[in-house]
Amino acid sequence: MAGVNKVILLGNLGADPEVKHLEGDKVVANLRLATTEAYKDRAGNRVENTEWHDLELWDGQAKIAEQYLKKGMQLYVEGKIKSDSWQDEQGNNRKRIKIRVLSFTMLGGKPEGSSPSGNTGNYNTPSSGPSPSVAEATVEDDDLPF
Repeated sequence: MAGVNKVILLGNLGADPEVKHLEGDKVVANLRLATTEAYKDRAGNRVENTEWHDLELWDGQAKIAEQYLKKGMQLYVEGKIKSDSWQDEQGNNRKRIKIRVLSFTMLGGKPEGSSPSGNTGNYNTPSSGPSPSVAEATVEDDDLPF
């Protein structure tokens, strides 16, 4: 029986993308996304729980991330869980979990210093696929926690 490996996240970028240009015109972008859930405990106190997720984008998506994504932006992401295992310099086994982004949509208002178009983008680009399209949308500015 086949399995399902799908992740859906909605959160805010904790920093600008870290982009690396590799051999053969390959590009990879690494992002940190914060998802926060809030609830009231039994005593009526507001409790917030923030989880940080490491995101990995390749090629066309990485180029879009480099150009448009900024710290604090709200992002909707669909992807899959990937894990990396290695041994560090001391011989300890290490493991890192990350999200391989398959598609993402920029949400919320435009960040400072961006183009005046105010577009939200929906980017569902395979690594070697055509360039993404930009969907027009009117979205109100959010009060971001960053």
